[in-house]
Amino acid sequence: MNIIKSAAIVALMSGCAIATIHVRPASAITFMDFIRGGKRRAAPEQVQPAQPLPGMNTLAPQRMEEVAKPPRVTGPRYYTYKAEPLRRIATDRLLDPVVTGSVRKYDLPPMVRAPVSDARQFLPQVDVRATGNVAKAVESFYAAHSDFLWVQGSDVNARAKSALAVLKDAAKVGLDPMDYAVAVPADDFDRGDIVARQKELVRFELAMSGAVLTYVQDTVRGRIDPNKISGYHDFKRKNVDLFAFLEKVAEGDDIVALIDGQNPKSPQFAALKQELERLRAEKDAGPRVEIKPGTLLKPGESNPELANVIAGIKLKASEALKAEHAVVLAGYQGTPDYTPELVSLVEAFQKEQGLKADGVVGQASIRVLTGGDTIAQKINKVEIAMEQARWLPDGLGDRYVFINQPAFTASYTEQGTEQFSMRVVVGSKTNQTYFFQDEIQTVEVNPYWGVPQSIIVNEMLPKLRSDPNYLDRMGYQVEVGGRVVPSSAVNWYGSTTSVAVRQPPSSDNALGELKILFPNAHAIYMHDTPSKSFFKRDQRALSHGCVRLAEPRRMAAAVLGISIDEVGMEIASGRNKALQVPQKVPVYVSYFTAWPNKDGKVEYFNDVYERDMYMNRAFEATRIARQQAEG
Repeated sequence: MNIIKSAAIVALMSGCAIATIHVRPASAITFMDFIRGGKRRAAPEQVQPAQPLPGMNTLAPQRMEEVAKPPRVTGPRYYTYKAEPLRRIATDRLLDPVVTGSVRKYDLPPMVRAPVSDARQFLPQVDVRATGNVAKAVESFYAAHSDFLWVQGSDVNARAKSALAVLKDAAKVGLDPMDYAVAVPADDFDRGDIVARQKELVRFELAMSGAVLTYVQDTVRGRIDPNKISGYHDFKRKNVDLFAFLEKVAEGDDIVALIDGQNPKSPQFAALKQELERLRAEKDAGPRVEIKPGTLLKPGESNPELANVIAGIKLKASEALKAEHAVVLAGYQGTPDYTPELVSLVEAFQKEQGLKADGVVGQASIRVLTGGDTIAQKINKVEIAMEQARWLPDGLGDRYVFINQPAFTASYTEQGTEQFSMRVVVGSKTNQTYFFQDEIQTVEVNPYWGVPQSIIVNEMLPKLRSDPNYLDRMGYQVEVGGRVVPSSAVNWYGSTTSVAVRQPPSSDNALGELKILFPNAHAIYMHDTPSKSFFKRDQRALSHGCVRLAEPRRMAAAVLGISIDEVGMEIASGRNKALQVPQKVPVYVSYFTAWPNKDGKVEYFNDVYERDMYMNRAFEATRIARQQAEG
């Protein structure tokens, strides 16, 4: 019972969450969906409670003018990113290394070994800074080893020079080379001042180990902690055994392969890396048309940006389209009036570009008309995508579902090959879908829709305070303490946390025919919807956070390993039923404004939630914090 209560409490805090104490998954819809699914029908059989229950009136509810406005349930928020601070490596503890075991195979003969017995005396005077776990690994390694890794005699060794070359090329893998910059001792030095040289080499030794470990950690898990960006990010940060890596450095010969080998090896990361290299060699070519951001032009309206829209069509349309509409193009005089003949021109252009041909010039049309992102903007998106790819497993698996919110798509991959992709609707900007990974466990056919607490409080409560019978008339079930009660029996001026509202399975159900569940703390999942028209839109950030599928039966059949017809038969039974997937399927509910398609070509998408902006702020905060490393 405690588990059930805990699940309910967590769910009630989510915009696309379960709002009932029954262990039944649920979803969220916009209020328009609620209206769409709320046709009049006979109210379900009501069971009157034997005694008063929490949240219920013993008398008919009364209007209470003195009661404050209805409360609001709010979602997660974005944070001011705080980069991990640096601390001084505790070099004073490293004077007497505790070396255990036999002499290691990487120990050099005495005549070529660095004179560390003399140099180590200067360790307490060295000030090198690193993040906490990097500093700890450096301290642990040099406390256990007497030999140095990066210097030999009175010079920097070949291993260090090779590693420095890798760090210098960090931009090739989407990282900032300045994060790993190390001051290298000069080749020409005063050979009469051995003490100064040894101090310089000791400092370089520790700084080099810190830089290499920082680079390795960044390549494996990323520079940015996603959970510090917003409450919409949910990832367990990867652990990197930095001490073990220094052990490998000491024992290995090919330092370049060892360091480079820490980068992700997935085909998606490889495609992003290749795209980044291509973009940096490319320059913005040809003229561009600028259209004011936020422009929305509908047929019959007047807007001064129309002239730029027509200029964009002249620049981007095919010669065939321009020939077909030559008279209209030649006759346009730059007026702001969006006339029918211009609407026909725009619709033809939209159709040619694979957009919805509705004559409405919005975000998607403007991207095409202006040529999309500049080279600099694309580079930024690819670098962000490479960072975010490091949050995910290195290799998504042979079988998985991948949802990319900015692309408004969900794809299914099996045996390493994408089998199909479909349009989806994701959360609106005020009810954003989270960025996380999970495993699909269940497909529920003919589902109940448990109304999330956020919708009860934010959208239904004002109606219920003026019409307590509202939910009864709409055919919804109301439960208090697990008992079905009339909507009018609930005190809608009191707390609603103990009140559950759900919609029974039907053709009007907000979840449609089925939902696909991967239990998570955010109560987000994939589901069908009766609002099919939403899939025709180019911009599909419209839900309360859950992911609506254009082809739910196809996705359900894929994860269940059965045919679409078999899924249809389960639905046709009319029974509410949970179907367990034979093998859990990884699902990535992701957010990439640049990502390779099934052919490996990187595509670019609008930053619907402005999360790239927060990523750039996190990059800047990290850069500023790390500049202290050489202080």
